[in-house]
Amino acid sequence: MLEYGEVEEAVFITRKNRFIASVELNGKTEDVHVKNTGRLKELLIPGCRSYVVRSSNGKRRTAYDLIAVETYHGVVNIDSMAPNEIAGDIFRMIYPDITYIRREVSYSDSRFDYYFESEGRKAFSEVKGCTLLERDTALFPDARTARGIKHLEGLIRARNEGYEASVLFVCTMKGAKRFSPNREADPEFADALERAYLKGVRIYAYDCVVTPGSLMHDKALELKLKQDVYQQSK
Repeated sequence: MLEYGEVEEAVFITRKNRFIASVELNGKTEDVHVKNTGRLKELLIPGCRSYVVRSSNGKRRTAYDLIAVETYHGVVNIDSMAPNEIAGDIFRMIYPDITYIRREVSYSDSRFDYYFESEGRKAFSEVKGCTLLERDTALFPDARTARGIKHLEGLIRARNEGYEASVLFVCTMKGAKRFSPNREADPEFADALERAYLKGVRIYAYDCVVTPGSLMHDKALELKLKQDVYQQSK
């Protein structure tokens, strides 16, 4: 579980660029750091309730980080670092016999979010945060991601060379019944994810219980990669 400490409520005004947004906080306009470089156009809507925490970096121009917003289906965490913070707990739940786990590990020309070992298993995994919800389906990405495709190609290569490999989608909201690649936003990523699945890369997707100041993984979601619905990889 990830907890932020003291959280303050604000009203979102506008996003100035990928990294800076303006909010109304304590009766005045304040520039805050957006901890997510995705488009987030479905979430960062003028007038929406948002949540910020004070930055620990006293030398930075912006004193606060924007970590969550409230939508019609509840609070959505938009901190791009948060999925990695709770991913280790998810892997330990999926693989209770893990004996070694490490973050940010290089392999060949790739750098993966996690490497772990358990009985008879050496595995790499990449973690993706998902904030987009349409009806009851969580979607990733919200824009084209050449970097995401490169990660999938690296996982396929690791799988071909004898390692286990997986990609974990952490959906930082409630309301989804299934996860699907966002073919409309990035058909090449959708094709790459299906290709990775067919090559033996395991795919997991979990939703989260979200409050303004916390994030905790919850339920596994169905996977819909193309036309068929696949259950969670075993």
